[in-house]
Amino acid sequence: MSFTAEVKDELSRVEAPVPVCELAELSALIRVCGTLSFRGSGRYSIRISTETGAVARTVIKLTHKIFDLETALTVRRSVLHKTRNYLIEIPEQERLAADLVRLGILVPGRGLATGVPSALLGSRPAREAFVRGAFMAGGFIAGPRGDFHLEIAVTGEDFARGLAELVGSFGVSARVNRRRGAYAIYLKSFDDVIGLMRAMGARRMARIVEVARAKKSVKNDVNRRVNAEMANQARSTGAAAAQLELIERAECVVGLAALPPALRAFCQARRAHPELSLAALGEELDPPASKSAMYHRVLRLQEIVEAAEREGSPTSAEEI
Repeated sequence: MSFTAEVKDELSRVEAPVPVCELAELSALIRVCGTLSFRGSGRYSIRISTETGAVARTVIKLTHKIFDLETALTVRRSVLHKTRNYLIEIPEQERLAADLVRLGILVPGRGLATGVPSALLGSRPAREAFVRGAFMAGGFIAGPRGDFHLEIAVTGEDFARGLAELVGSFGVSARVNRRRGAYAIYLKSFDDVIGLMRAMGARRMARIVEVARAKKSVKNDVNRRVNAEMANQARSTGAAAAQLELIERAECVVGLAALPPALRAFCQARRAHPELSLAALGEELDPPASKSAMYHRVLRLQEIVEAAEREGSPTSAEEI
């Protein structure tokens, strides 16, 4: 089962606290994945197609519970994709037109509604139910291991923008993207996706995502630390090699015995410990020297060597 299907399965088991929430959820389900047919005055039928069993189960449950409408279910299997497709048909019935008005899908005297059914969405639980139904019908959520995001595909700009406003009422940020004539309500922020999951009722899956995120954060932190340590080690190794080369030059043009005691101690320690960083090398001296002091010794040694090389003859440190 995909991550999206797991989320939708949990959402299909959410119990509405009041009847208006069931109306709101069913309204969104039909609006997003249903097709309404019109055959004359008051004669309507609906076809709802979905690849998710939890969605089909919810549509049939709510249709029977709220309106006691006749429904027909056909399960088809795609040979090519090896997936099931559920087709729910609500044929012409005497009360169907009135029920569509109650769902906010039909507006008396005006035909099909274009936006969200505001009359049903006066309370937060009703708004949560409507968004839950819309997500179950046309939603997708990427697994937390990858590029985590959530989107809901719908048709109609007015409906898309109304749905985005409902999502925004939960304190999360959503944007509307147009895609090949359709629209998608899109959430990218991890906190926004988690907030919407909780608002819709997918609290168990939200906890799973948070645990996965925490593990991913720890793993990324470890990787960053390891990479930083390796980079530091590489820099230290390169610096130590350059210092050993400088010591060789000092021995050739000056002679280590001619160096001041502090510089001579540095040269001896570096040759004895080529693997240590400059800070660690300073701790090996007696008395210990700070990283800054060690760095200045390197600079002083470099000045002595370069001056001696410019003169072209051995030069003692005391003459520099």
